[in-house]
Amino acid sequence: MRIVIIGSGEVGRHICQQLSGEDHEVVLIDRNADRLKSLEQNLNILTIEGNGASAGILEQAGIAKADLFIAVTDIDEVNLIACIMAKEYGVLRSVARVRNEEYFSGASPLNEHRLGIDLLINPDQVVAHEIIRISEVSEAFEVVDFASGEVVLVGYQIKKDNPICGITLADLKDLRGLYDFVIVAIVRDGETIVPRGADLIQAEDRIYVVVRRRDMAAVEDLFNLWSTAPKKVFVIGGGRVGFRVAKAMEQQKVDVVLVEADPIKCEHLAEHLSNAVVLNFDGLDAHDLLSEGIDTADLVVTVTDGDTTNILSSLLAKYHGAKKCITRISRPDFIPLLGKLGIDVALSPRLVAANMILRFVRRGAVLSVATLLGSEAEVVELVVSERWAHVNKPLKSVDFPPGTNLGAVVRQGKVIIPSGDTVLKAGDRLIIFSMKKAVPMTEQFLAS
Repeated sequence: MRIVIIGSGEVGRHICQQLSGEDHEVVLIDRNADRLKSLEQNLNILTIEGNGASAGILEQAGIAKADLFIAVTDIDEVNLIACIMAKEYGVLRSVARVRNEEYFSGASPLNEHRLGIDLLINPDQVVAHEIIRISEVSEAFEVVDFASGEVVLVGYQIKKDNPICGITLADLKDLRGLYDFVIVAIVRDGETIVPRGADLIQAEDRIYVVVRRRDMAAVEDLFNLWSTAPKKVFVIGGGRVGFRVAKAMEQQKVDVVLVEADPIKCEHLAEHLSNAVVLNFDGLDAHDLLSEGIDTADLVVTVTDGDTTNILSSLLAKYHGAKKCITRISRPDFIPLLGKLGIDVALSPRLVAANMILRFVRRGAVLSVATLLGSEAEVVELVVSERWAHVNKPLKSVDFPPGTNLGAVVRQGKVIIPSGDTVLKAGDRLIIFSMKKAVPMTEQFLAS
């Protein structure tokens, strides 16, 4: 597939890296020559210096032959104009990143449907939604739904005092009783492992578990983990993300304290929030935070515009006893480091937005894709074709590509946690954990 992308920032770079690694023909347009040169040296892509909303530059990029156009510059208007132009050149699908929320209103004369853009994505909306979703499972640092929510991939960190430390996966399987699950991956010291039965669970491991949603509580009990919904939440940072999170938490009847340093923003927040307590002070003021009870918070969400403030506020909250922190960070390459500092969840709006775009790009046989933040892995939901060579064969006779692990099979609405005797049938939806480099091989394998 030929894909033209404009914008070589964090979102554009991440998309280029993923799609070029899957053997797509990628053309990247940007004004920054130095950044383009660096990306061209490291990735198998073609780069063009120039304005992505220029007809001449688009024609130089071969826009008329493109199957997909993605506009992710930092300027909304450039992204929208470029997508409109791409449609005029006959590009079938287009994606634009925009920050102005007016474009998402159904009443707006310039919403995605009227503009003819297939996907408009707002990073602030996406990251706020991600925060709300992760907050619902207090013990987890990652929660991803598959099969319309019937199957869940959950990430847990195993603390050193947890009794399952030192137990092999095979022994844990014997203890599970009536509840089926699969540990599809372990992240240990920054390395992602596709585990087998003889592998041990060690202290500070981050394990990824695929389980039926209805069995989550029982599986957590086996792991000596007990998730509860937050009752008291601190939100530090009253920007768009902070406001969205506070509003959603209010609707869930959660006690919300929102801390914002800007007095003008505080007035706006107080007017538009119903029950949240809005406080005007710096999110790094330990005395004020403690006097407001941050030491008893079930969840602290730090979403100011500064990475330093977010990281330090989270560390301060954890030091004083807050149970869980979700931290917004603009530099996704720092995410693996933050776990070692004791921060539970780190989210990059740019990376979350890029992953949402990638899910849209891969539609077709691939029903959904989730990139696991802080690891070199993805979870892919695919459909088994009736022409697949391994239809009606037991799983133990099927050699999946190295670096993959089958987590669940969904057949006619029924969730099957697979064993070696599970027979795969045409139409089955497979939820497969895969190292990123193995994703193309997995797709080819299922198409064979």
